[in-house]
Amino acid sequence: MLYRRFGRTNLQLPVFSCGGMRYQYKWQDVSEKEIPVEGQENLENTIRLALDLGINHIETARGYGTSEMQLGRILPRLSREKIIVQTKIEPTADPKAFLKTFEQSLRYLKLDYVDLLGFHGVNLDSHLEDTIRPGGCLDVVRKLQDQGKVRFVGFSTHGATDLIVRAIQSNQFDYVNLHWYYINQQNWAAIAAANQHDLGVFIISPSNKGGLLYQPSQRLVELCAPLSPIVFNNLFCLSHPEVHTLSIGAACPQDFDEHLQTLDLLDRAHEILPPILDRLEKAAIERLGADWLNTWRIGLPTHTETPGGFEYPHDSLAQKSGDRLRHDRLRQNAL
Repeated sequence: MLYRRFGRTNLQLPVFSCGGMRYQYKWQDVSEKEIPVEGQENLENTIRLALDLGINHIETARGYGTSEMQLGRILPRLSREKIIVQTKIEPTADPKAFLKTFEQSLRYLKLDYVDLLGFHGVNLDSHLEDTIRPGGCLDVVRKLQDQGKVRFVGFSTHGATDLIVRAIQSNQFDYVNLHWYYINQQNWAAIAAANQHDLGVFIISPSNKGGLLYQPSQRLVELCAPLSPIVFNNLFCLSHPEVHTLSIGAACPQDFDEHLQTLDLLDRAHEILPPILDRLEKAAIERLGADWLNTWRIGLPTHTETPGGFEYPHDSLAQKSGDRLRHDRLRQNAL
């Protein structure tokens, strides 16, 4: 395994993290006795293999159903100083409710503290306000830090780039979980801001939101050769030192296998990636046309103007990030 410094936390995080939203039994809380033996065994086998591979960062969330409860059956049996545990909790207008939820998370995990606590889904201005306003949820977390129950604090987001940048520039956070990968490079301005403020950078769902790369089209397979689409995307992301770790949402132990092929290629990324990037760029232009590729975002509504807050790629900060957008071309439908 390879490791990178996770910003101001100074933690050495593996370049792959073990995300906890796919190996859990259910998306809802259930009685512990309802969790089937085989389901728990699958989770524990996944965690143990992750640790054997050097993936010692275990990430979950209160919103991931039984994930915390199931992890609580194995985490206390592991060497605490050798694992980095992260959970996430949604910010709320009521800080007391936030604290109550955190206490539930800690009880489920059966830990005295978490290394990383993230505000889950800082997607709107109101979420950021509930987090950082005086007397808000962040004040609760500061007290938890003083009590030794939280080491470092960050946030996860599916929001617009300008919102992410403002959250980073508040200088209240140690790390950020955000989307950024080959087919969606809009958040590069946020990654640049995170590096400027020395925040850790965790990439959410690179294989899922990054194009359902575990079930690619045959055309995409051919365009990414000699790499698989998953390995190509991993290599693209990790070839940028500003990115520190990619989430692997493993549903079972075998889900790590393909990702691990990336590690031996990182030193040669500058040789391997250019011809693949060139093929993808040319293929997208051939299918969609250069004019459409360069203008399709213009006129799209913002997430505040759409039903359900649907997040169209629209943010102007991202459009200003220059050559980082040169390869923001690949769309699964086009390829």
